Formats: sequence, C-alpha cells, structure tokens
Amino acid sequence: MLDAWQHLIRLTRPALLLAPRIFLEDVSSGLEANGIQSAVAQHDSAAIVDWILTLANLQGISDRAAASFAVKHGDLQSVEIYAALAARPSCPRLRHYWAFSDCGYRKSADTCSEPHHLPLCPLPRHPLRKGALNQAAISLALFVRDVCDGDLVSWIDVRLAAADPGKRVANRAALMRAALLEPLSHVYGIGPKLWSMTLADLLLGGDPKRERWTTTGASMIAIDSLIHNVLHRIGILDRFDAAHVPGPGCYAPGGCADLISGLASRIDAREFDADFPACFPRFVQYAIWHFCAEGGWGICNGRRIDDRHRCDQQYCPSYRSCDRLALKLPTDSAQPAP
Repeated sequence: MLDAWQHLIRLTRPALLLAPRIFLEDVSSGLEANGIQSAVAQHDSAAIVDWILTLANLQGISDRAAASFAVKHGDLQSVEIYAALAARPSCPRLRHYWAFSDCGYRKSADTCSEPHHLPLCPLPRHPLRKGALNQAAISLALFVRDVCDGDLVSWIDVRLAAADPGKRVANRAALMRAALLEPLSHVYGIGPKLWSMTLADLLLGGDPKRERWTTTGASMIAIDSLIHNVLHRIGILDRFDAAHVPGPGCYAPGGCADLISGLASRIDAREFDADFPACFPRFVQYAIWHFCAEGGWGICNGRRIDDRHRCDQQYCPSYRSCDRLALKLPTDSAQPAP
C-alpha cells in the first residue's frame, strides 16, 4: 500500500497537470488592471486598502451578489474612513487601532460596546451588507494608519527583512509568512483564508522584483471547503489521522494547510512552468481548487457528488486510485457547501 504522501502525490497529479500554466501572468494582470502594481510602486496605501476591502466584501456571499449590493449601495473607500477619523469622533474606541478590537457593532441590533456614542459614530453610516464589514474596514484602516505609519508597502518590506533568516534556511518562507500573517490576523473581520489569498496575489504580482515578496507570496495557502472536502474524499485526512471540521482546524498544525505545504515540498513546480519556484505551495493549492471549482474543471465538489455516498464519477482521472470516502452519513440529509 502506498504511504500517505505517495497517495497524495498520485491523487493530485491530474489537478497539477490540468492547472492553467498562466497562473503568474493572471495574478500580475489582475493586479495591474486594479492599479495595485502602481500603488505598490508609489506606496499608495489607500489604493491597496480599498482593494483589500473590495475582496473582504466577497466573504460569505457569491461574487455576483456582492457586486450587485455594491452597485446599489457603493463601496466604502478608505478616503471616507480617514476623513471620518480625522474629525475626531467621540467614541474612545475609534482613537487608535489597539482600542478598536472590542467595538462590538451589530448592524441588525443597532448596538455596540459604546451605545451612547452610536448616534454620532461614523462607522455605521455607510450601508455595507453587514456590520462586521464596517468593523473590518475601520480596523484595517486603523491598522495601516497606526501600525504601519500609513505606509503598508514599507511595513511589509521591514517585516519581511526582519524575519528573513537567509536564503539557505529551509523554513525561510514560513518565517517571513508568519511575520505578516500574525499581526494581520488581529485585524477584525478578515480571516486567514482571505489574508492568504490577498497576500499571495499582492506579494507575487505587486512587484516581481521584490524577492522577499515573491518568495513569501509563493508560500501562502488559502483553504476553503472545496479543498478540505477533496482532502477528505481522497482519504488523505484519514490516512494522516487529521480529521477536522472545515474552518480554523484547516490552519492548525497537521491540518489542510500543512498537508498542502508538505505536498508542495515534494513536488518540483518547475515541471509545470520553468518560471515557477521549485517549491510553490500557492500554485499547488490553486491547482487543487481549480480541479474542484465550478469556475475551473468542476470535477470534485458537492454539486457533482452526493456526499452521503462514495463518489461514482468514473471519468475523474483520479477515480481508480481515490479512496472515495463519503463526507456524510447516509442518514444526514444536510448538503455540504459547494
């Protein structure tokens, strides 16, 4: 019987072979189209914050629904946030980043941790889809103003340089990645999946000449239900005794992110594009996602598979080797997230 790593390599190879070879070009062109490459060159933090907030608005909802809401109500821009903060609102939680963590604003209940300041608070004035997004916008803006001294690009440069142990150190990328993700994880309302996705693109394509940026961006891994579920179906979570529910457990030691990282370390990504780094976790994660997602090949997902039973997609290129484990008991009528 194959060991767990060999099994994972065999099962994911079709996804790697089917992945678009223009991955880096797509990242770069997307950032260029959104003005982010120019923003990095000019240290324009406001433009980068606005881009991140646009992506944050996609959390928990389809892109189409988020775009429709934005067309109707508009996006909250950083210039509005900083103008409101410059007016010195009365709420003490808006004075600096470190005081804001317990804001507690709830749009549905029209309340917060400082309800007597709420009538004059600038936070709820913009009608975002939910109160958590208002909090995320203010929290990120305060982080950039107070922690980064208004210059997010320089802050990234300094953090990566301070964490860099040298190119010969095996876990160099992991150390630099942690130097960014740890402080950013405290920004309210933006979780590890979104930070990993956003930073991967920003660091890989924001300025390809910044070697620390590209090395760190290549190591970023974003786990969603698609990837978690495919790792369950093919038997990897079972073989590694790593069963967990989707969510924070995916980023815990031994979880989905560690498994993707371990897989990437055993694959030379230059086989798929000579311009790729040899170890390219972000590409490996993207290839698996693209194999599953309806916007990609759409092969291994909960719309194609009745997860109360073993997968019966005999046309799947991994079918004969796959453990094809059911996600749910037959008595469980709930359907998994697509």
